[in-house]
Amino acid sequence: MALAVAALLPTAPALASAPVCDAANGHAASFNGGRLFLWRPDWLKQTQQRIDSDASLAPARAALLKAADAALAHPLYTVTDKTRLPASGDKHDYMSMGPYWWPDPAKPDGLPYQRRDGRFNPERDSDAFDVTRLEAMSSDVQALTLAYYFTGEQRYAQKAVQQLRTWFLAPATRMNPNLDHGQAIPGRVAGRAEGVIDAHRLPRVIESIGVLQQAGKLDAQELDGLKRWFGDLARWMQTSKIGKEERAARNNHGLYYDTLLTHFALFSGDAALAARVAERAKVARFAAQIGSNGALPEELERTRSMHYVTWTLNAAYDLADIGRCVGVDLWDYRARNGHGDLRKATDFIAAYSSDVSRWPYPELNKADTLDYYKAMLRASQQWGGAAYADGAASLRKGNEASEWNLLIPVPQAAANE
Repeated sequence: MALAVAALLPTAPALASAPVCDAANGHAASFNGGRLFLWRPDWLKQTQQRIDSDASLAPARAALLKAADAALAHPLYTVTDKTRLPASGDKHDYMSMGPYWWPDPAKPDGLPYQRRDGRFNPERDSDAFDVTRLEAMSSDVQALTLAYYFTGEQRYAQKAVQQLRTWFLAPATRMNPNLDHGQAIPGRVAGRAEGVIDAHRLPRVIESIGVLQQAGKLDAQELDGLKRWFGDLARWMQTSKIGKEERAARNNHGLYYDTLLTHFALFSGDAALAARVAERAKVARFAAQIGSNGALPEELERTRSMHYVTWTLNAAYDLADIGRCVGVDLWDYRARNGHGDLRKATDFIAAYSSDVSRWPYPELNKADTLDYYKAMLRASQQWGGAAYADGAASLRKGNEASEWNLLIPVPQAAANE
């Protein structure tokens, strides 16, 4: 089974012909002016040509269209719909609650909340806060955009553009470009540095904008407004107290900070900032967080270590891809002491990919393998090799409907076997 599915996965030679990512222009030259940075335009085109006939894509195609059709019926999400008011008094300010914080059962009012690592408090996802709306908005924009690209149905693009205007541009409903009140803790703090990582949902929006741009669905004024919004958020990340605190984080939060900042900077047109952050990440993130044996010790200590290691590696892959756009090589970087080697970190998790039950570190939910699957897919297309392909094949079960099966296409000849 593993060998059969492994044959479906992209291999390293595909990388040799990859389109060039040109700084803040991204892949515009090979995508009709659409500025993609993480999504490969050649892979999108291949999937577009095969999605209606390739049986291996059927589960992902069905899931995408189901999500897009549902998104057509969803409301236009906005931060101004939350039922609680952030400490600023402005409902345009995003607000969320720390996911692992719970009421103190010994206190009548539950305050201050207490931390239970790895155990989500469902209150976080209530209408009082914005994180569920942020997730819904970004997921809907991505589903609608990809459904439009693969089917050509205008209704999907129209709803995606309406949602972008509502969340980012319309004065009555737009989100202010800050995360001052992200991951607040009732009874303790009105916002924390950890809240910056809530923005990990925004890269899918940036890539979707690139697809809509190449199709002419956004006018010049709207595109400029979106660029300014992300540029303002990038400035907030660099200058605010919370942003500076998050930059100092030494675990996945610090790595995600750099990944998000480089992406936002490139989209807003600041290639010089993206290059500086990517270069700094060699020592500040990769060498500091990846040990000489490939382990990520900060993540292995978590109660959901498998999730956090694979989730962090996917952020590292994103940062390495963005680094390519500005001439910084992170894919093959290694410090003199052997730390920071992204491939060695990938080999560390590949060793358990054929049977995740053997993962020897704490993990509350070994059934959640999507980030693991994504990591093996991406390693296979970056470096080639049977270990990564076989790992992805083993992890494919349960992840057949993932959008990553559309963003990384399956070779047609192998799919017909």
